[in-house]
Amino acid sequence: QVQLVESGGGLVQAGGSLRLSCAASGSIFGSNAMGWYRQAPGKLRELVAGIGSGGITNYADSVKGRFTISRHNAKNTVYLQMNSLEPEDTAVYYCYLTTAWKTDYWGQGTQVTVSS
Repeated sequence: QVQLVESGGGLVQAGGSLRLSCAASGSIFGSNAMGWYRQAPGKLRELVAGIGSGGITNYADSVKGRFTISRHNAKNTVYLQMNSLEPEDTAVYYCYLTTAWKTDYWGQGTQVTVSS
């Protein structure tokens, strides 16, 4: 089993910044991918950013140039630096980890609210 604990959400004004963290623990073996999805009220969950063990990243078009994902492999932790936040970024952000065996684990979610 793998546990994911997120932190760093909150309320911020438009144009501000937040940094999300997600620490994984448990039975983590081999390479894996980590990242973030988000879900706004009334909308489907969408991928925000992901990063593989080797550091290859991918981003949703809506956050490119504003968000940066990074990871510390020794700490099994992934970070999401969010700059120039917009009200449209308001959502619950979920951390995920996909193992080499394609098993997905999810965090409990952290609320990000951007006021205009």
